[in-house]
Amino acid sequence: MTLEQLGQRAKAASAHLRTASTADKNAALLAVAARLESDMDAILEANAADIAAARENGMRESLIDRLMLSESRIRGMADGVRDVVALADPVGEIVTGYRRPNGLCIQKTRVPLGVVGIIYEARPNVTSDAAALCLKSGNAVILRGGKEALRSNMAVTAAIRNGLKDAGFPEDAVALLEQTDRETASKMMKLNAYIDVLIPRGGAGLIRSVVENATVPVIQTGVGNCHIYVDRAADIDMAKAITVNAKVSRPSVCNAAETLLVHRDIANDALPVLAAALRENGVQLRCCERALPLCGEAIPATEEDWATEYGDYIMAVKVVDSLDDAAAHIAAYGTGHSECIVTDSHQAAQAFTLQIDAAAVYVNASTRFTDGGEFGMGAEIGISTQKLHARGPMGLTELTSVKYIVYGDGQIR
Repeated sequence: MTLEQLGQRAKAASAHLRTASTADKNAALLAVAARLESDMDAILEANAADIAAARENGMRESLIDRLMLSESRIRGMADGVRDVVALADPVGEIVTGYRRPNGLCIQKTRVPLGVVGIIYEARPNVTSDAAALCLKSGNAVILRGGKEALRSNMAVTAAIRNGLKDAGFPEDAVALLEQTDRETASKMMKLNAYIDVLIPRGGAGLIRSVVENATVPVIQTGVGNCHIYVDRAADIDMAKAITVNAKVSRPSVCNAAETLLVHRDIANDALPVLAAALRENGVQLRCCERALPLCGEAIPATEEDWATEYGDYIMAVKVVDSLDDAAAHIAAYGTGHSECIVTDSHQAAQAFTLQIDAAAVYVNASTRFTDGGEFGMGAEIGISTQKLHARGPMGLTELTSVKYIVYGDGQIR
């Protein structure tokens, strides 16, 4: 099927979804969840082939972890779809309603975006998460995953489409672009006639390519050069727990911390403790001149390290002179994703939250919480790091637009 045909079919399906009731959408999602579980063997077989090819091509184990599916992960995908069923449907919500002096009744009402295009890498669970959120919010979706996960994505999409068919929904509400070459991706970025908004999920290169080349409106997501700042008034044990969790719990994801900033007044006491805990968890440290002698086994940091989203067991470490210096460093190298201060000072916490320009700013909590599920949204479509339309974890509401419905009784102007 050509990309044009895919777009035409998705557009036609979006017209059906626009008028679907919440009950019907929920029934379709439950059918999709059931199919993900019943078709598990086919999905695992396809994923095993992707994993074998990835290892043959030398993919890093941290990235293979993002690609890998298991019975428990597929059940988690199905449960994620069911979680979306339990969420409130934003479509039809009256955001505000008011009456004008001339008698017109104006209602600002939530409506679907239409057809959402998603270009993403590596993680097959994105396929089911994105499909569920788009369906519940009344949108059709065209998915374009990476070549490394093509077999997995095809199997997951087949299960989803079978579930839609079981529920009497148009299968074309969820479509996968099976051509993974750059030329086809470039054409998708310019498919304005059929795609209403494009969402890239992946590394910096993918996101930059979409932002620079798309003519379809883009919601920029994902790149996470996140920081932990340990303030002079920090509790060192808390700082250790937060830093290790933010770096180690899943280093390949966008909300993992990449740089540790430590106030000079606490560096002599804190850095040996933090560095030892990170090394025990297999993290390589790349340190500034002042941090290097305090961190044991480490290597000197380069300018490039401050700007790098490693996605691996690597962390840059820098001693800073003040909270203002930490904020300046984050402003220079951060990506507007998630930033954290560890401190017992209310004044320092307030200053940090005011100064830091990011989608999520934490006081004494791990950056790993920047996630739709952790924020109570259910599955997420991505983490928006831009400021227009949506910012932070994007759930159902962020997949809607608005229109004004105006009731009158014969008014003319």
